[in-house]
Amino acid sequence: MGSTVPHPRGAGRTGGDVMTRTWLHDPRPGAPCTVIAEVAQAHDGSLGMAHSYIDAAAAVGADAIKFQTHIADEESTPAEPWRKRFSPQDTTRIDYWRRMEFTEQQWLGLREHAQEKGLLFLSSPFSLGAVELLKRVGVAGWKIASGEINDRPLLDAIVDSGLPILLSTGMSTLPEIDEAVASCRKGPNALAVMQCTSLYPCPAESVGLNLLATFRERYGCAVGLSDHSGLIYPGLAAATVGAEVIEVHMTLSREMFGPDVVVSLTTPELRNLVDGVRFIERMLASPVDKTRLADEVAPLRQVFMKSVVAATDLAEGTILRPEHLAAKKPGSGIPTTELPALFGRRLLRGLRRDEMLLPQDVERP
Repeated sequence: MGSTVPHPRGAGRTGGDVMTRTWLHDPRPGAPCTVIAEVAQAHDGSLGMAHSYIDAAAAVGADAIKFQTHIADEESTPAEPWRKRFSPQDTTRIDYWRRMEFTEQQWLGLREHAQEKGLLFLSSPFSLGAVELLKRVGVAGWKIASGEINDRPLLDAIVDSGLPILLSTGMSTLPEIDEAVASCRKGPNALAVMQCTSLYPCPAESVGLNLLATFRERYGCAVGLSDHSGLIYPGLAAATVGAEVIEVHMTLSREMFGPDVVVSLTTPELRNLVDGVRFIERMLASPVDKTRLADEVAPLRQVFMKSVVAATDLAEGTILRPEHLAAKKPGSGIPTTELPALFGRRLLRGLRRDEMLLPQDVERP
């Protein structure tokens, strides 16, 4: 279904297409960047809030919306510890996951809403049951969360779908990533390996932008950044080095409840990121010929550059010396680069102070 979803802004980014061609539409290295708005558990178990995030992500120009699909009793036990104890509403972590669950019909409604808004629909599964549920609901591709990279049965079930895979690497070593990539390549699935650092929030020193080039060379596939900094800068930097996918957490407000607010972008910040990524794409796709550019700005050269003028009133016959001439705007006369060649030549007509010197005003050398 991913190949038929129109972009909310209409015309395609790569030319005259009426459809946007993101990596999930056209999964190959070098495809236009897919900007994913990650909701995760920001909805706090509220279906209405989850739908609000779809509206917000579409309004600011994201390409995709991503949730997490939890079926508590299939992925966890009562012994699971809290990553961060934040919710007085839930006694245990598994209680929290139970509160985050939606029914299959509710997931279908979220997917349909996303499609209506021109968003690609994604959700990370955390169990085999979640994979099968999402297969029935329909997703544009799969995001494998950092903690699931070593779950081979889950990876095999995802590969079986044939859909594109976004593989997060937040807690993994290179050998572990090698094994996961090998598992993902058992099928025809397109693959993007996502640099991710599982620190909340992630400082600049730990973003790991260098790993995008490492992954691209090591695996010969598309690459992306799953960012937890809560800032737009890592995403913009990733776009500059050609990332095909950028994923950021989003929040409707800094005053929202939940553990991920501090690592999220607000909707105005997400708009800035999306606009910045598109601006960077246009820059990278448009190398500038400096010679041609000079011709295009020729009218501005006359406005901003300087010409040779009389520094004082000068009589006809004056033998020009440095103190007789000055460089002043506009730039429509003799270029100031020719000043040295004028010294020692005789003036053929009188000039008033600030009057522009013309080629016919001096004798030929």
